[in-house]
Amino acid sequence: MRTYDFAPLYRSSVGFDQIANMMDRVLSNDGATPSYPPYNIEKLNDDSYRISIAVAGFADADLSVEVREKALIVSARKADGDEDKTFLHRGIATRAFERRFHLADHVQVTGATHSNGMLHIELQRQVPEALKPRQIQIASDTKALDKDVVDAKSVN
Repeated sequence: MRTYDFAPLYRSSVGFDQIANMMDRVLSNDGATPSYPPYNIEKLNDDSYRISIAVAGFADADLSVEVREKALIVSARKADGDEDKTFLHRGIATRAFERRFHLADHVQVTGATHSNGMLHIELQRQVPEALKPRQIQIASDTKALDKDVVDAKSVN
């Protein structure tokens, strides 16, 4: 695997250390990324996203959705109620998990729903007005233009 040195980025920039740390964390991951539970990330439009996580076998009380330090943390812990049951085959995994999603600046979690074994988390990018692009009106200064023309005629 190829390794990258982000030292030049640290030397020549200020405030981009979070991006460099994120890239370093992603690139240094050695394939031990957990695959349970499966999930989708959908882009609904330019500023809306949905994370859908398959959580079959978990009740609402077993699930936790939390935003902490620019990270969305989804976790589940199944209450012990299956000790008295005898399974011939157990294919529905209800083991505890914690899944983290790092959120970009101005991305807010707007809601979560749990239905039909799927946990849907809605996200919205809410850019402040001060950071949005704005159109600047260009005004023409016709008085200054007329003055220059009048002065040019009086000289001739």
